[in-house]
Amino acid sequence: MTVTEEPIDSPHGWVAEHVRRYIETNGEDGHIWKGAPTLILTTRGRRTGKPRRLALIYTQDGERYAVVASNGGADHHPEWYLNILEHPQVEIQVKADRFRAKARTATADERQGLWDRMAAIWPDYNKYQAKTPREIPVVILDRI
Repeated sequence: MTVTEEPIDSPHGWVAEHVRRYIETNGEDGHIWKGAPTLILTTRGRRTGKPRRLALIYTQDGERYAVVASNGGADHHPEWYLNILEHPQVEIQVKADRFRAKARTATADERQGLWDRMAAIWPDYNKYQAKTPREIPVVILDRI
């Protein structure tokens, strides 16, 4: 299975450069970012319907992956999280492995363990949570 072939919008600046390098090198350049593992998530825009691609820190939990919708601790969810609420079918790239997945918000029972694992990888997640009254979602990505 291959990732979407149509043109994909990525954020600008260093994030777009990170995504480009990751894809061009099958993750050889970009999988590890500042000591943390990253994957490429492709969502479908909830308003435009266009594919959107970005890199996110992740943890693997068995056959599934988990990411955090932190938005740096802002009081509103990141756009990619709003996109998956509308269109949960996503595409993932982990190193050279590209596959489709279904995204969902972790349940309360699932969240704490996954949050602890993610905060061990990227301790700033705890700082982000302290900055905002919203509960920062943990998103589970199940391969389909």
